Amino acid sequence: MPKNETETDLRKIFAAMDADRAQEIREAYYKAMEGLYALAESLETEDAKQPETAGPLLEEHFRAVAAIDAMKGSRLGAVL
Repeated sequence: MPKNETETDLRKIFAAMDADRAQEIREAYYKAMEGLYALAESLETEDAKQPETAGPLLEEHFRAVAAIDAMKGSRLGAVL
């Protein structure tokens, strides 16, 4: 589905949705993104403090970054 069509559909769905439920989804989305950013930063920072950097903490950092990148592809953020 094209990006604009997806956004249009999401906007229609959210407009028809119960306002409290829409707010709950909005808050969960932003909380998830905030958590992923904090996780990625914390893992990278702690990896740098390790005697041998580029270890498992950095690997987990890259997983968190991949999750952030995946969420950036979501049209939900543009709608919310």
